[in-house]
Amino acid sequence: MKTILVTGATAGFGATFARRFVKDGHRVIATGRRVERLQELAQELGPAVLPLALDMTDAKAVDGFVDSLPQEWRQIDVLINNAGLALGLGPAWESDLSDWDRMIATNVSGLVHLTRAVLPQMVARNDGLIINLGSVAGDYPYPGGHVYGATKAFVLQFSLNLRADLAGLNVRVTNIEPGMVTGSEFSKVRFAGDDSKADAVYAGTKSLTPEDIAETAAWLVGLPPHVNINRIEMMPTCQAAGPFIVKRG
Repeated sequence: MKTILVTGATAGFGATFARRFVKDGHRVIATGRRVERLQELAQELGPAVLPLALDMTDAKAVDGFVDSLPQEWRQIDVLINNAGLALGLGPAWESDLSDWDRMIATNVSGLVHLTRAVLPQMVARNDGLIINLGSVAGDYPYPGGHVYGATKAFVLQFSLNLRADLAGLNVRVTNIEPGMVTGSEFSKVRFAGDDSKADAVYAGTKSLTPEDIAETAAWLVGLPPHVNINRIEMMPTCQAAGPFIVKRG
């Protein structure tokens, strides 16, 4: 049985991760901002889930999170940096700077602070796994992706550089880079709760699901400790990288 810390566990990927890992016999520290959602998850899954409020933009709370855990929960075997968001899809010059700041604070700063808090104990034990949730937006640009795509490109490079530091140790790091995934709150958050805009993103498609991503994460957790998967780029068969944009005069 492993102790798995999942951020952003109030819905979507995070809640699905928690359900899958408990089903596999592990226990989960489930974090997020919406405490009532976490409590509902704990009621559903039982004592294998420890629900704790954590705002990834609160650097002080993130830095002290591991030390604040009950003693019997402090050994983190797997960290899943799932918390993240995209805000807006307009052109860069029309974007709200506060949206940019929030994406950077959550997707980048929160992720690196929590990783730094957990990593020393993994190195000391010479055992552990960090799964970062990146995105194909970190690989391929698209209109309106500006800061969100940049944060996910950071997550990819941070993941690869962590492995460079960890070479020779059984502390593994994987960046999972999903494409279109339905069944999460990603697009609803991006469009400020506009369900019609969010639904239009997936209309006529058979997209990936949170369960597909959880299946991938479960496979990673079950691999032998000497096997590191650097990155996994995932898309549904209805999606592929597009052509270059050419504006003709």
